[in-house]
Order: sequence, then structure tokens, then C-alpha cells
Amino acid sequence: MKKGLLIILSGPSGVGKGAVKRILMEDSSLDLTYSISMTTRAPRHMEKDGVDYFFVDQETFQKNVDEGNLLEHVSFVGNSYGTPRDYVEKLRNEGKNVLLEIEVQGARQVLAKMHGDDIISIFLIPPSLGILEKRIRKRRTEPEEIIQARLKKARGELACKYNYKYIVLNDIVGRAAEEIKGIIRNSVANHQKS
Repeated sequence: MKKGLLIILSGPSGVGKGAVKRILMEDSSLDLTYSISMTTRAPRHMEKDGVDYFFVDQETFQKNVDEGNLLEHVSFVGNSYGTPRDYVEKLRNEGKNVLLEIEVQGARQVLAKMHGDDIISIFLIPPSLGILEKRIRKRRTEPEEIIQARLKKARGELACKYNYKYIVLNDIVGRAAEEIKGIIRNSVANHQKS
């Protein structure tokens, strides 16, 4: 059995990574498994432990860092986020294509550690910073100082788009998802040939 692909979906906060991910995961022809990240932040409304994130306390998170079990990890606005390495590798060794939906700093860490044709990196960009701000505000889950921090961070992150294999404009979620589906299908076909 061939090891599965690692597909990194990244971009600034509010760009629509979650919405695109949901569409991708609904398409069974892509044979995707979602990599669940670990976080110390509290669950948002409707989020479930072990489905959206592994919600843990800071002590548990730090233990995973110390033991080298995080493929990437980052802290932002007082919370920590990371991707459990053992979970991802278990899935890939089972031949599953693993989708990581992660922030830019985390993606940078993964791309520094993992190389090869079986790693696909996709950066989602918004049509404009104004639209990105509207998307973040529409959530209505964070205070103004957090929104401003996310917008400041997003400006810097947009400059990182050229570090990714693919750049996809998220002007319309369904259209962006279809473009990414094409990227994944081509990558799977090429991976199976090699």
C-alpha cells in the first residue's frame, strides 16, 4: 500500500479555510481524511472535541511539544495550536490522504520538515483585505482587539503565498473548492504513477 499524500491547506485567518475544507471532505471521491489539530483554546459554538480539534489544557499541550509529537505548533492570542505527528503518520501509513487545515506559521514549520512529491501545499487568498475583515467580523466570536490582531497578522501572512505549491483565490467558496479538488485529483494520479 502506498503512503498517502499530505495536503496542506493554509491562508490567513478568516480566508475561508474551514468552509473550503467542509466541501472537500464531503467529496468521497477525493478519499481525504482530516487531520485534527490540538489546541488550548476553548471550543467555539458547535465545535466538538475529537472532531474539530483535540481540546487540551496547556500542560498536555506542552507535554506533546516536549516529546516531539507535534508536526507543527504555534501560539496566537494566548492559545496554542498544533498537529499531532503520530496521528498524521498513522493515517498516511494506512494509505489515506491527510488534509491539514492550518495557519501560515504552522504550515511553514511543516514545509521546513517535510519534503517530496507526496506533500501538496495550497494557500488560500481573499479577494481583498476589506473582504477578509468582513469575513472575520461576520463570525462575531471575538472582541475588537483580537480582530485587529488577526488583520495585522493576515497582512504579513499574505506575503508568504509564494512559499506554497498552489495559490487559490477564495472569491466564491464553491469555486475555490472545485479548483482545489482538481489539484488534489491530479496530485493523487501523479503520486500513484510514481
